[in-house]
Parts: sequence; C-alpha cells; structure tokens
Amino acid sequence: MMDMLQNIDVGLVVLNKNNEIQLWNSFMENHSGLIASNTRNKDLFELFPEIEKDWFQHKVESVFQLKTRAFSIWEQRPYIFKFKNYRPITGIARFMYQNISIFPIVSTTGEVDNICIIVYDVTDIATNRDALSLANKQLEELSRTDRLTGLNNRGYWQERQEAEFARNQRYKNDTSLVIFDIDHFKKVNDTHGHQAGDEVIRQCSAALKECARDVDICGRYGGEEFVVILSEANSKQAMIFAERLRLAIEALEVKYKQIEIKFTVSLGICGLTEEVETAQHWLEKADNALYESKENGRNKTTLAN
Repeated sequence: MMDMLQNIDVGLVVLNKNNEIQLWNSFMENHSGLIASNTRNKDLFELFPEIEKDWFQHKVESVFQLKTRAFSIWEQRPYIFKFKNYRPITGIARFMYQNISIFPIVSTTGEVDNICIIVYDVTDIATNRDALSLANKQLEELSRTDRLTGLNNRGYWQERQEAEFARNQRYKNDTSLVIFDIDHFKKVNDTHGHQAGDEVIRQCSAALKECARDVDICGRYGGEEFVVILSEANSKQAMIFAERLRLAIEALEVKYKQIEIKFTVSLGICGLTEEVETAQHWLEKADNALYESKENGRNKTTLAN
C-alpha cells in the first residue's frame, strides 16, 4: 500500500495538528525538489512560505474538528504549492494549476490527529479552459468590431446607443451624440481608388480615437459615416469636442503611395433632452444637423435644434 501511495500520479501529504509533515510522496518530491527525509516533522509554512497561512489553517480546521472533507479548486486559487509547470504540451502556464482534497485521518480512538492532502495536477484542464475563454472573448470582440477601422461596428454601436438612451431616461445624465461623415468621399474613391479611400477612412478613425475619451462610444455607422456618444457631456461640451475633431481631421495629410490626400468632415450634434422621444429620434436629430452642415458648405459642425 505504501509503495502504491508513493508512486501514484498525485501529490500526497500527511500533516499533524502542528502543520508538521508526516508523509511526503514521490510526486511531491519530484515537483518540489525536497526528498521525504528532509521534510519529515518540518513545518509546512517554513518550507512553503507562499502558502497563505490564515486561509490554509481555516481550511483544515474544519477537517480536524468536524471530521469532514475540504476542497480547493484552481478557479478559486490557482495553486497551493508553487510548483513549476514542466509539461511541454501546456507550456503556456508558468506554474502547475492544482486542485486539492483534504481528508481527516481518524485514529482507532475516533480522534483526528492527522490530515491527508491530495494534490491533483489540473494544468491541462485549466490552460484549455483559459484558452477557450480567451478564444470566446476574441470572437466576441471580432463580432462587434469594424475590421477596417477597429471601431465598434454599426450593430454593436446601436446596442450601446439604446442602452445609453435608457440610462439617460432613468438618471437624466448629460449625454450627446455626434454624427459625421467625410466630405466628397466619392471623389476620393473615383480619383485615387478604393484602397486610397480605405486609408482615408482609417486615418479618420485614428483621429476620432485620439480625440475621444475612454468612456466615449465610437463607431463606424457605414461607409464614410461615423458616430460617437459622449458620456457626461452636454451640447456645449459636445460642440467643443466636435470642433477639435473637425480641425484635427482638416489638418491631416493622408499619404497613399505617392499621393497626399487632404479632406474634411461635416458634423451634427444632438444632446439628449426631454424632446428626444426615442434612441432612433436622437440619431435622426443628429443626422439632420449633419445634413444642415453639408447644406451650408461642409467642413462645419451644427447643433440640432
């Protein structure tokens, strides 16, 4: 039985009530670098100071007193013993992920003077779960991101707009919407080609990201049209933002191959007020202001009435 316990592919540790090691199997030897004879009757926390003492003693106290099992899983605590991960397949993990089970060892008198800790290497499970979670997160980001610009795509931006409108209805916070598009964009495509047009859109998006705050919600609404929701910003503050963006874009010189392209944008603003009935109405009022900017000569910012 002892030979089997020594060679099973899980860690096996027996502790007494003073946290002194009574048994240390080959799994623990191989991963810790400490042979059993050098661990016997040694304090666990002196050998492994990385173990959180208060947490661990609280965990084992119930095992000693109530004679019940206790567990810890890697999702709650990645590891108990800080063992390096030597598995080549799961080399992305620096340390071994572990689940542990703690069992009472009941004597013939019914007392529990020792506990048994079993350590399971679950690195494969943990890293696969993490990889799947990361892949799902990346897929979610791709599904809501416009590939050309890196901005929110139309569908996701509209979801956020609906949410911001609903938040405003409840909290009455200042919120403004800015919509703008590139002036004479068709001429850019017709004169220099669609790839040059794509570069103009990318540079325009970069200018928007540079001007926007982290809390602002920017999106490509379609073609050469862009939208941004300015959180905690009234119409006056939105006008300051829009003019800063307009001037930044006007100053751009987009270089494509041997060509330098200058362009401007026209913008419309609508701050949320009680007159705005729905999220769609909010967008329509901003769009009407954009149309007014175009009608008045382009490269302008107009505030919705």
